[in-house]
Amino acid sequence: MAEPRAVAIYARISQDREGDGLGVLRQLTDCQAEAARRGWTVAEEYVDDDISAYSGKMRPGYQQMLKDLHCGARDGVIVWHLDRLHRRPIELEEFVQVCSSAGINHVVTLHGDFNLGSGDGLLVARLLAAVAANESDSKRRRGRRKALEVAQTGKPHRGGGFRPFGYKADRVTIDNAEARALLDIAQRVLAGESLPSLCQSLDGLGVRTTGGNTWRPQVLRTMLLNPRYQGLRTYKGEVLGPAQWPAIFPDGVGQRLHTLLTDPKRRTNRTARRYLLSGMCRCSKCDSKMFSMMHYETRRYLCRSGPGFNGCGSMSITAQPIEEIIAEAVLFRLDTPQLEAVLNGRALQAPHTTALQAAVDADVAQLEELAQLYADRAITAAEWVQARRTIEERLSQARRRLVSAMGAQDAFHYIGQGSVLRGQWPTLNLDRQRAVVKAVLEYVVIHPGKMGIHWVDPQRAEPIWRL
Repeated sequence: MAEPRAVAIYARISQDREGDGLGVLRQLTDCQAEAARRGWTVAEEYVDDDISAYSGKMRPGYQQMLKDLHCGARDGVIVWHLDRLHRRPIELEEFVQVCSSAGINHVVTLHGDFNLGSGDGLLVARLLAAVAANESDSKRRRGRRKALEVAQTGKPHRGGGFRPFGYKADRVTIDNAEARALLDIAQRVLAGESLPSLCQSLDGLGVRTTGGNTWRPQVLRTMLLNPRYQGLRTYKGEVLGPAQWPAIFPDGVGQRLHTLLTDPKRRTNRTARRYLLSGMCRCSKCDSKMFSMMHYETRRYLCRSGPGFNGCGSMSITAQPIEEIIAEAVLFRLDTPQLEAVLNGRALQAPHTTALQAAVDADVAQLEELAQLYADRAITAAEWVQARRTIEERLSQARRRLVSAMGAQDAFHYIGQGSVLRGQWPTLNLDRQRAVVKAVLEYVVIHPGKMGIHWVDPQRAEPIWRL
């Protein structure tokens, strides 16, 4: 057989755990030395880094080498070991066919030569391919068993991929900033804000996924449905039990998110909203829900009659002024003693709230005591900051549990924030505004207007409060 004049070197490694390519570099170095020892000219080096030959994934370097062998551009192959070329017998047969049609007999490994044109050489290659395939399959079975054992102990998965949002690189320690953002998003979803709106909000704040990407609704939905944030360990989609990391979602939040986001009735292709009070206005004459629609180029809420509608058809109101009136009423109520009285009344009726309220009161008192200690110079600024952070985190969790017991989870982030939200209101998108409104408002009863008045009288709107 004539000596090859333009050989190919092929190198591959299944998992480049360090990401530095040293595994394939060592293979290339050894193969180059073998080519020099034989006096062969290396025409090109083909490399597939961090790609398994057993998984069946496309290997760009290997596929390009096959094309070059087929067209005669390469007349020999040097590879560190035959299992670098193939770990599946079907791929070996494809390789043999290409080499046979191109008249290539020189396939060299650092562990021996293979003449694929001879029966004995092909037999040995086939045996090695079968052994490699069995080794890969056994390795995969052992890996699966080990992964299941780890999952059953509640430990996190230590494989590749990005860390979960809300946790640090060890996948156990909570990242406080991301956890607060995630909990805020969860509460806003439960309050009615849409996933696209929340993605825009996160992107606008400069918050990115752990992969450094902007947010997409499906990514956000998948994250919110992940049992990990309830402190649960899963394996292949099945919950196995408690995890060895702390939960980010308080009790009940994960279940409520699952119920909401998996509801078949939930629309995922709705068009952008244009009406703040859509679905929340009722006619005072017939108690029917009023519809939002354009009427002579003006946005209005109408009580509709006729086929398919149950209204009386005799009530309408211009949308913009009534929306402004109700928005101001909502923002005002968030800061009023009346809302606090409603919550206190629910607290008296709800079970298990006495201890929660006592915990809240104790933390508030401790914060005041801490501030006095700092004012008296009994503690340093660093000690004050550290202690305050710990107390505030505990206080926030206690308040969430208390509000949840009162049935006011959706309003938690807005109570006492009316004046702040008023300053932000013009910059909030409509989904966020609706979430705030729906947190405390059940619906609005629209009363008839007075003859001769061409502006919307605030008394025409009667808010029926949830809180």
